[in-house]
Amino acid sequence: MLAAVARRGQLVVEELREPEPGPGDALVAVRACGICGSDLHALVHADAMAEMSTLGGAPSRFDPEGDFVMGHEFCAEILELGRETDGVTVKPGDLVVSIPVALTPGGFEAVGYSNTYSGGYAERMLVTAGICMKVPNGLDARRAALTEPMAVGLHAVNKSGIKQGDSALVLGCGPIGLAIVAALALRGIEPIVTADFSPLRRARAAQMGAHVVVDPAEEPAIDAWRRIAPSRPLVVFEAVGIRGMLDAAMRDAPPQSRVVVAGVCMEADEVRPMVGIVKELSIQFVFGYDPLEFAGTLQSIAEGTLDVAPLITGCVGVEGVPAAFAALAQPDEQVKILVEPGGPLTPTAP
Repeated sequence: MLAAVARRGQLVVEELREPEPGPGDALVAVRACGICGSDLHALVHADAMAEMSTLGGAPSRFDPEGDFVMGHEFCAEILELGRETDGVTVKPGDLVVSIPVALTPGGFEAVGYSNTYSGGYAERMLVTAGICMKVPNGLDARRAALTEPMAVGLHAVNKSGIKQGDSALVLGCGPIGLAIVAALALRGIEPIVTADFSPLRRARAAQMGAHVVVDPAEEPAIDAWRRIAPSRPLVVFEAVGIRGMLDAAMRDAPPQSRVVVAGVCMEADEVRPMVGIVKELSIQFVFGYDPLEFAGTLQSIAEGTLDVAPLITGCVGVEGVPAAFAALAQPDEQVKILVEPGGPLTPTAP
């Protein structure tokens, strides 16, 4: 099968041996897989990712020096069930999504960040049959594949504790920032102020439910919030994930605010604790989602209450993954590129 292999900081498209389902596994054909910003970081900083997972209390068997196939935002069709899958609720021919972990006798494997369980930048992959969720309501694979990143946004909003009467400021309108905007809009939070340098991403933020969208080169995001909701309690969502963003968010946030950190900064960073102390800020770091949030997100997309179409700006085949990574480094041109085996070599509009 064809796959885009991460090998010591480079992507190499080549033929790999066909995966064979073991006990509890399902062999699936990838129909659509989103390229995540974390994958762009991981290609270069895989060693740091493995180190930080260990420091965070989640040691893994992942060897960043070995080959691995990324892709954890997938929708796939079940081809074959392995042994010990009696009682599972899915069958061959079903279109499914799954939380990207594999349940093995040795513990969890992070699908896409594993030397054993490859992700969705390949024609076929293995998943744990028992945690697959059948895609409902005839939902297409492209939109179903966005269940995973949209669940990340929902989780960030849930952990923030935001409520009616609060306002929100979302820094960064990449896929996670947009997922946060959508979750805030579904909750009826008003106003939602967003900021991004990219005109394309600002336009998508407005489509997803942002009330005010600003270019931080022209107006600081916090100034836009002060213009329209200076008296409302504020929750700031940092969804950029580069050095200095958390410090800037703490500096700009008014006293008693909450700052939710959803952007994944892969480098050591610095903040000034005294700023947070004097303002009595609450800082909440967030990661992933729980199974109920994942399942609820899939249902919201399938029912049409959560429109993910504005996120999708391009698609490629497996051969086009390296070009897609390069394109995503230019945020003015792309938001979310999907990998579809058999798709085009270079990113094209879906």
